[in-house]
Amino acid sequence: MALVELRDVHKTFAPATRKGVPVEAVRGVDLTVEAGEIHAIVGYSGAGKSTLVRLVNGLESVTSGQVLVDGVEVTTLGQAALREVQREIGMVFQHFNLFSSRTVWGNLEFPLKLAGVPAAERQQRISELLHFVGLADKAHAYPDQLSGGQKQRVGIARALATRPKILLADECTSALDPDTTREVLALLGRVNEEFGITIIVITHEMDVVRTLAHRMTVMEAGRVVEQGEVAAIFAHPQAEVTRRFVSTLVEQVPSGSELESLERDATGRLVSVDLDADSSQADVFSTLGGHDVSVRIVQGGVNRVRGASFGHVVLALDGPDAARATQAVSALTGVEVLR
Repeated sequence: MALVELRDVHKTFAPATRKGVPVEAVRGVDLTVEAGEIHAIVGYSGAGKSTLVRLVNGLESVTSGQVLVDGVEVTTLGQAALREVQREIGMVFQHFNLFSSRTVWGNLEFPLKLAGVPAAERQQRISELLHFVGLADKAHAYPDQLSGGQKQRVGIARALATRPKILLADECTSALDPDTTREVLALLGRVNEEFGITIIVITHEMDVVRTLAHRMTVMEAGRVVEQGEVAAIFAHPQAEVTRRFVSTLVEQVPSGSELESLERDATGRLVSVDLDADSSQADVFSTLGGHDVSVRIVQGGVNRVRGASFGHVVLALDGPDAARATQAVSALTGVEVLR
């Protein structure tokens, strides 16, 4: 069931000066986020991804199009009704946005007070959240006494305080070191699994997408250029911007100067094998086994996303039957002869 829907959404910002040019931050976006999933919105700076999130939680109004949250069209709501929808949406920020003058307990209590939660219920809820994020011993500490990872865990706990259905995480690991990033991603995974909360992650870090997300949307210049299951997009990125993102983690079939370098350094015939094609790996090695040829892996590797394995390896085939072996495997699915 769709929990968040965007239908032909446009957002144009008026120019800062009379002579300025309007900025089209979001251009005709269609997007569906299913209940219970973790959906990553990916793009470089200026792609429109953060603006998109602000349209979902009603912090920005659309220029045209529809935004629906749990079946309610946000774009038509008055302020009172919009606040009710916003209570269903938690937000985790890149730079934590904690109150420096309040303790950890006070930071968690703030949204509960705003929501009118009775004192006894606030006490119980804050205690539950601090234990969940592993900070029960930091209840009376102030933000400047915490590490970056601890601050982000407080931010996550605060976002969960009012039991939202949706959690929006905007570049929430960009200010963290790799080890702390892994801890925060594991915590967000628990939020999704244990509470069933739908999470929308805004990021330009593909390791975050690979580790956490079920589905992803790639944006460029305000438009959606690719959408789908994370494993499928990582295995076969279609848009050029997606290929650039994926190449930071997944080695692609060599071309250009990289291929020229392989051709100089490797002897024999070069063959690229797509490891996610149906039975291509077994077919290739079975076919090569019938020829007098040596096989070396000269580049590539295997990746795993959400239980799916995929990748590319480049094989160098050498020996008396190299030409015939290359011809035999060239007709197989997922095989490309490079030389």
